[in-house]
Amino acid sequence: MPSCQNRCEHTVCESAWCIGDKTIQMADNSFSDGIPSDSLEAAKNASNKEKLTDQVMQNPQVLAALQERLENVSQTPSSYIETLPKAVKRRINALKQLQVKCAHIEAKFYEEVHDLERKYAALYQPLFDKRREFIMGDVEPTDAESEWHSENEEEDKLAEDVKNKVVIAEKEAAATAAAAAAAEQPNPKGIPEFWFTIFRNVDMLSELVQEYDEPILKHLQDIKVKFSDPGQPMSFVLEFHFEPNDYFTNSVLTKTYKMKSEPDTADPFSFEGPEIVDCEGCSIDWKKGKNVTVKTIKKKQKHKGRGTVRTITKQVPNDSFFNFFSPLKASGDGESLDEDSEFTLASDFEIGHFFRERIVPRAVLYFTGEAIEDADNFEEGEEGEEEELEGDEEGEEEEDAEINPKV
Repeated sequence: MPSCQNRCEHTVCESAWCIGDKTIQMADNSFSDGIPSDSLEAAKNASNKEKLTDQVMQNPQVLAALQERLENVSQTPSSYIETLPKAVKRRINALKQLQVKCAHIEAKFYEEVHDLERKYAALYQPLFDKRREFIMGDVEPTDAESEWHSENEEEDKLAEDVKNKVVIAEKEAAATAAAAAAAEQPNPKGIPEFWFTIFRNVDMLSELVQEYDEPILKHLQDIKVKFSDPGQPMSFVLEFHFEPNDYFTNSVLTKTYKMKSEPDTADPFSFEGPEIVDCEGCSIDWKKGKNVTVKTIKKKQKHKGRGTVRTITKQVPNDSFFNFFSPLKASGDGESLDEDSEFTLASDFEIGHFFRERIVPRAVLYFTGEAIEDADNFEEGEEGEEEELEGDEEGEEEEDAEINPKV
């Protein structure tokens, strides 16, 4: 005979349950004390669900799948390490000590790489100097220096063969017209707006350039990278060389990037090579009224007592590429930057690295757009590969479903 759930003093028989002060008679599938029949139906459904659950839990396949699911959820690398014996943990700590030593050796490796960069920069420089001469028009390349075999060379040769079959009269007429066109065609000095075109082609740089920056950047003659001297802290300097212009008196604007190549004592395992940790710009000697990094605004002020209104002018910061030479200072002395400042500084470091690693060594390819097209094609290839892999995974899942229809 079932007992009272609330341990009351009611007498309970086989056909009745005592709950609190109520006795529920289980006759005719209804409650005798006025409880709605739908409540009884809900109780029966709950009972059926419990029975179904019991049946499912008795299925070995279901239990195995559930166990595997629970293990995957709860079993993380850190939780696994916690379950290991103390002697094993001790050996793992010894491996971490070795890993820290490896990080310090890696730091020395990158220091030597920096020395190699300095050495080979000296070998590149004569070629970069000649590049500047061609760009500025100071030297005209020889026929041998200007010869270049394009990818469409076979098509060009075929077109030349077709031209050779043209009647002599047409060839002479074409030659005459070509000569006249050549006489009218301007022959500018060097390669006009070379560096400015690169700024316009590269999204990372064009986003920084305002319309009023463009006339200034057209005076940019060269960009150089200078590495720190042997024995000095690791760093590099970007030099922007300008021809005389109406905007500032500087012939060279500089940006210095300071680097660190040593593991962090607090987190040595995060070391992945040299990183930029700070940067310094330079002072631009703007000519009167030509400073594009500020703008003058007029503001009206009302006197509280007399009620008179006066107009004042003040200078406020203005968006410009030339703010690049007045960067934020990296946090120091325990101070921390806000999220926006950290993002701005990280973007600055990325741009400096891009100038050093990409723009300066491969300038002509960014001028023609070939370097940008190659990068776009590479990204498209990666996306296509991911789509193909996703398709393969879907196919595998479908096969598994056919093989194991009961799971």
